[in-house]
Amino acid sequence: MTNVLLLGAGKIGRMIAGFLAETGDYMVTVADSQSTALARIKPCKAVDTLLLDATDRAALTRAMADRTIVISALSFRFNPLIAEVALQTGASYFDLTEDVQTTRAVQAVAKDAVAGQIFMPQCGLAPGFISIIAMHLSRQFDSLESVRMRVGALPQYPTDALKYNLTWSTDGLINEYCNPCETIYRGKRIDSLPLEGLEHFSIDGARYEAFNTSGGLGTLCDTLHDRVGSLNYKTIRYLGHRDLVAFLINDLQLGQRRELLKDILEHAVPVTFQDLVITFCTVTGQRNGQLVQLSDARKIYARQIEGEQWSAIQITTAAAICAVVDMHVAGELPSQGFVRQEQVGFDDFIKNRFGRHYQSGQHPEFSDAGGAA
Repeated sequence: MTNVLLLGAGKIGRMIAGFLAETGDYMVTVADSQSTALARIKPCKAVDTLLLDATDRAALTRAMADRTIVISALSFRFNPLIAEVALQTGASYFDLTEDVQTTRAVQAVAKDAVAGQIFMPQCGLAPGFISIIAMHLSRQFDSLESVRMRVGALPQYPTDALKYNLTWSTDGLINEYCNPCETIYRGKRIDSLPLEGLEHFSIDGARYEAFNTSGGLGTLCDTLHDRVGSLNYKTIRYLGHRDLVAFLINDLQLGQRRELLKDILEHAVPVTFQDLVITFCTVTGQRNGQLVQLSDARKIYARQIEGEQWSAIQITTAAAICAVVDMHVAGELPSQGFVRQEQVGFDDFIKNRFGRHYQSGQHPEFSDAGGAA
């Protein structure tokens, strides 16, 4: 039995707790600073709850005592301290951050990890699964020309002008829309502007747009910087969304007043559990002397699990982090220090009891997960 401290009882935290508890292999303590959030955790023998302030180092240290694993499903700003306490207590650390600076802080902490202790940030959908599939496709080439990663969490039934509903962390969403975007262009690492690079495409006859957002590449710029000519990540939305967001963030300068922007979004844009997640990755390069393109496309929908409705973003994000936790426990990941998403074996991931949630969304055109030439 593996003892886990799960920090955060929000939309994603509840799903993580449920996934781990139902296996019978994990004992999970879910900690949060809000009793109302903890009250929504489904009670069972494998889960208990703890009222905890994640900014209190002493309280974190007590909560992590005798825990093998700590998972942060909190906003990225809490994670550097959590990682420091994990190092002190000997727990392996996992989080869902998309924030570049937070990942670098965790990476610095990981340098002092002891044998058997790993630090693995960015374990969600993007970065996370999309990095795993991008690296899986990239390994099938003799040399790389371009890696293009596109991901979106969208409402199934958009009704407002933004054609969007809140499905995950508002802090994370604003971060993506406002921060510089790492990319590789013509073999050089550069920062691109968020909300730029607008493009349009179709999947199954439906039209979408995609544009630059921050954080989705994870650590792939570090991994592929001397191997690829072009590497970029863009967020998928319905047509017209980018222009309205650019008006709010740039023209009204709400990108410089992020707490106000968060308040506006959370009071005006409703949450939905009727959503879909789209992942679309395309890699181009040389293979056996020929220019070849491989792609992987998936659509994953919200669905009921054991009588409760769960959103697609909850399922995909929780499945990704639970899969890598499971793989760590099984000895299928590097055993010490900082672990990147692209070090995860795709075959091991997709066969994992949690990773299998991604199989149902695979486009039939790409049935072998190796793409189509």
